[in-house]
Amino acid sequence: MTHRFAATLALVFAGAASAQTAVIALENKLVLDKGVTQVVANPRPDGLAVLDLGASPPRLLAQIELPSATVLGPPTTVAITPDGATALVSSGQMHDPADKSKLVNHDIVSLVNLRSSPPSLVGSVKVGKQPTGIAVSPSGAIALVANRGDGTVSVLKLNAAPVAEIARIALGKADSGPSGVVFTPDGKNALVTRDGDHFVSVLKIDGDKVEEAKRDISVGWRPYGISMAPHGRWAAVANIGRGGGDADTVSIIDLSKQPFRTAETVTVGQTPEGIMASPDGQHLAVVVMNGSNKAQANPFYVGHGLLQIWRVGDAAQRPVKVAEAAIGQWSQGALFSRDGKTVLAMNMVENDVQLFSFDGSSLKETGRIKLNGGAAAGRTAGVN
Repeated sequence: MTHRFAATLALVFAGAASAQTAVIALENKLVLDKGVTQVVANPRPDGLAVLDLGASPPRLLAQIELPSATVLGPPTTVAITPDGATALVSSGQMHDPADKSKLVNHDIVSLVNLRSSPPSLVGSVKVGKQPTGIAVSPSGAIALVANRGDGTVSVLKLNAAPVAEIARIALGKADSGPSGVVFTPDGKNALVTRDGDHFVSVLKIDGDKVEEAKRDISVGWRPYGISMAPHGRWAAVANIGRGGGDADTVSIIDLSKQPFRTAETVTVGQTPEGIMASPDGQHLAVVVMNGSNKAQANPFYVGHGLLQIWRVGDAAQRPVKVAEAAIGQWSQGALFSRDGKTVLAMNMVENDVQLFSFDGSSLKETGRIKLNGGAAAGRTAGVN
């Protein structure tokens, strides 16, 4: 590395503390080929991209290689600690050591230092089987990891060295499929989607003690992705259905009442893979695969996904769709800038993210950022 290039990187990351940092997990082990996911035997390494959503236009700060990332699970398999210092990236699958044409379950969460120049892998933590969704508590003291492969949630203690798993909680049977997880803003509860048996579990939290609240919420068929409104009055759940071409749904959970309960469910289209609340808690971005992950001969195939924006307001109000735009194929999650005026959609097939401006009533594409892999999952600092 030349001194000039090193100095440039140092300047870029010196301003990262004030930047609106977003991280995108990059998956290269799996590709979509004519509607079928195929294992790539000798791909380029998986990775992590770091973006500044506060820049105009948003800019790519760095891309690094990781031992493994994953498109398995909802597109929240990566999280950032509240101080913006560390990214956690789950690895739910890896190549079978005996046969590179196959994938097997993995059980690792990688830790990335976002303050080094460039960001660097600093360690990993062993968790349950097939870890997917990750969320960090508002205090930054713990993280929860949904382990789809064994029906558990791992509790990671973050405010100690080394980072370690301190508990593992079983949710239902081993095939309950914990997938997405979020904390309430006060840190006293968490919600975990279970796409294997169609419930959302409520967890009680006291410091680093986590236990089931014995309250399973009924939503739609195969609850998968989940997002928490920053004000804490509602959470939204993406119900991905069975992938048979039927229109699927999003459910709104009312958190302003005890016990928490489903208040509304709306139809959004085929396979709502990604879901993200806006920073002001008034809108919800939904990424709908729209049949773009199916073979062209399939009667439900459509050549593009959809980014939808729904106005939610209060949990007692029925969500209303206010904007929609075409995006790429096999698309995953969505992210908002801090002011809510920029929305990012992650495309697996195109290996990029699409950028949109949002004025409260319409979406306008403003550009794309090319990445070194499929944009499998993403998070911004301060969002769980």
